Amino acid sequence: MIAIYLRDRAAHQANQRTLAERSDRLLDWWGNKTLADVSATSCREYAASRGGAGGARRDLEDLRAAIHYHGREGFHRGEVRVVLPEKGPARERWLTRDEAARLLWACWRAQEKQRRSHKGLPGEALPTRKYTMRHLARFILIGLYTGTRAGAIASASWAAASGRSYIDVERGVFYRLPQGAKATRKRQPPVPIPDRLLAHIRRWKDMGISREYPVEYHGQPVKSVKVAMARAVKLAGLDGRITPHTLRHTAATWLMQSGVPMWDAAGFLGMSVAVLEKTYGHHHPDHMKAASRALSIGANKTPMKPMNQKRTSPTGAA
Repeated sequence: MIAIYLRDRAAHQANQRTLAERSDRLLDWWGNKTLADVSATSCREYAASRGGAGGARRDLEDLRAAIHYHGREGFHRGEVRVVLPEKGPARERWLTRDEAARLLWACWRAQEKQRRSHKGLPGEALPTRKYTMRHLARFILIGLYTGTRAGAIASASWAAASGRSYIDVERGVFYRLPQGAKATRKRQPPVPIPDRLLAHIRRWKDMGISREYPVEYHGQPVKSVKVAMARAVKLAGLDGRITPHTLRHTAATWLMQSGVPMWDAAGFLGMSVAVLEKTYGHHHPDHMKAASRALSIGANKTPMKPMNQKRTSPTGAA
C-alpha cells in the first residue's frame, strides 16, 4: 500500500526526501502488518515507539494519506481509521533583537581551529583564518527579514531554475515557491525584500561573496543548517530550543510588535490571518485594547446605585 502511494503521489510532494524518510520509519514498524492491523491501539503503540508525539503524528498522517489513496483507487473496501496523537502546544520561542544580534555575531566570528604540533607533540588548537559559519549568518538574515521557511532559503538562487526559489535582485522580489513546485497549504507567495536586507543581498552578489546562491558553502547550496544552527546557538549562549524555524516565529512576532495590520503581515508571511492571530496576535499592541479601554473608562465613571435601592424624596419620605 505504501509502495503504491509513493509510486503515484511522491512526485507531487513538496519535499520528497523527508517523505521517503517517514515512509522508511513506517515500514520498519508496519511493514509486516496489514490494513486489518490498523487500529487505535496499534497507532498508539507506534506513537509510543517513536517517543515524540509530534514526529509520530506526522508519520501517521502519511499512513492515513496512503490508506485513503489506496481506498480511492479501489484496492480495498471499508473504512480504516488512523488515530493521531494530540497536537502539541504551539512553539512560542522567538528571538529578541538583542538575541538575534548575538546569534549573528557568533556566526560571523566563528573560526576553524587546528592543532599545531611541534616536533611531533600535539599543540593547542588555535583559530585559523577560515570563517566557517558566515553562510549561516546570511541564512539568518534572510529568515529574520522575510519569515521564509528554511527550505526556500536554502534553495534560493540568483537565477530562476527548476526546483529553486528565486531572488530577483533587480526588482527586489523573493519568489519563494521553487519553480515547478506545486503550491501547498504551506503557502510561499512572492514577497518584496525589505530595503535593509536587499542592500546586503546586492552586496553579496556584487562582491562575489555568494556566487550562485545567497546561502552557499564551498560554492554549493546548503541542504540543511540544523547542525550549524545548534552550534551557533551554543556559541551565542542562548537558552531554549532554537531551530531554523524559530526565525519564522521571530519575523511574525516582530511584525506584530511593530503594529503591522494582520492582513498585511499574514500576506507577507504566507499564512492565514486566522493562524497569525491565533499564534502571534497577543504580541500586537492593539491586542484586546478595546476591552482594556472599555474597563478603564468604566472605572472612571461614578458607580451606579443598585437597582433595588429605594429612592427617597428631598424631605426623606419614601
